[in-house]
Amino acid sequence: MISHGLHILTVVKRASVLVALLVSVAALSAQSDGRVPTYEVDPAWPRPLPNRWLVGAIAGINVDARGHIWVVHRPSTLQPNETRSIWRAAPPVLEFDQDGTLLSSWGGPGSGYEWPDLEHGIHVDRQDNVWLGGGGEKDAQILKFTRDGTFLMQIGRKGRNTGSNDTQNLGGTANMTVDEAANELYVADGYVNHRVIVFDRTTGAYKRHWGAYGKRPDDSYFTQAGERLPAPFSGAVQHENAPSQYDPKGPPPPQFRIVHSVRIANDGLVYVCDRTNDRIQVFRKDGSFVAEKFIARQTLGSGSVWDIGFSTDPQQQFLIVNDGTNQQVYLVRRDTLEVLGAFGQAGRWAGQFYGAHVLAVDAQGNVFIGETYEGKRIQKFVFKGLGTPQPPLVP
Repeated sequence: MISHGLHILTVVKRASVLVALLVSVAALSAQSDGRVPTYEVDPAWPRPLPNRWLVGAIAGINVDARGHIWVVHRPSTLQPNETRSIWRAAPPVLEFDQDGTLLSSWGGPGSGYEWPDLEHGIHVDRQDNVWLGGGGEKDAQILKFTRDGTFLMQIGRKGRNTGSNDTQNLGGTANMTVDEAANELYVADGYVNHRVIVFDRTTGAYKRHWGAYGKRPDDSYFTQAGERLPAPFSGAVQHENAPSQYDPKGPPPPQFRIVHSVRIANDGLVYVCDRTNDRIQVFRKDGSFVAEKFIARQTLGSGSVWDIGFSTDPQQQFLIVNDGTNQQVYLVRRDTLEVLGAFGQAGRWAGQFYGAHVLAVDAQGNVFIGETYEGKRIQKFVFKGLGTPQPPLVP
């Protein structure tokens, strides 16, 4: 009898998710007429963690094929006054269901692989592989695990990066995504290197890489007289109270700086966040350049373009782009890269941000945003359909 009841409950729950998905697709498939996706924060998501656990800076977030939300955080960023009593750091990898209940947790140093010094980026592919990266100065590796945390493969070796044209090692990976049809892993590489690099998902073999405008990256650019950033760890050095190390009124920077995110749209276009250069660049999968868009070009140190998600309509009409410096989320028309509106503001209350670092979008169009620095939380923004855009706080 109990089993029968649970079966009915499961069927009802799946049906409600399907209805929500159909509603969200229908809403976005209609002509927007200047309207944009609108959202409402869910202040009760996620539910409290067990075991008196706390999370540090959120460094990656992803929604898997089951609709589960995966997070990687940095336990090392918890302050002594947070953990000196009964509270302790949660394991770095956390899996939540749609209700915000923790389902699994694992991660950290172990046998057979080199755990990163500074966790950064998580992606769960359709084969249930969990990919993790690291944004630290010596983090030159990507790790591949099963969904229960069993180690499978490492690409690159810690401390062995030789620069942005190294085909064997990474350099401060920020995030990654998988092209399922082509069986390829795309990496935003990242904080030390300045490129996108692609590997075979199964073997880890190098396939190709490119820098800004689809050209071969040139690290010597960061040691020239006009640049104020020292090599080799040039990407992560930021002058927080100065413009993002390029002249906003001058020519566009010829090189990527912090390659913070890479995402692939349904039509095959590849979107790259060049974070501290305040721009999105768009490519084809072979690395050929298509377009670029600067957003909030006067932004100080940490930059304005941190991560990208896509709306859930078949055409993916909108990009959702978080800005962890100006503490807002831009709604961007994908075909023209025009900023149509924004939501959010600085603060610690529900719906506000301190370091809106990474984001993910589920099949219902809900947006999950993880905060870094001392934000140290995840927020869920429920998709409410199309509505009138609010102007961005920074043009």
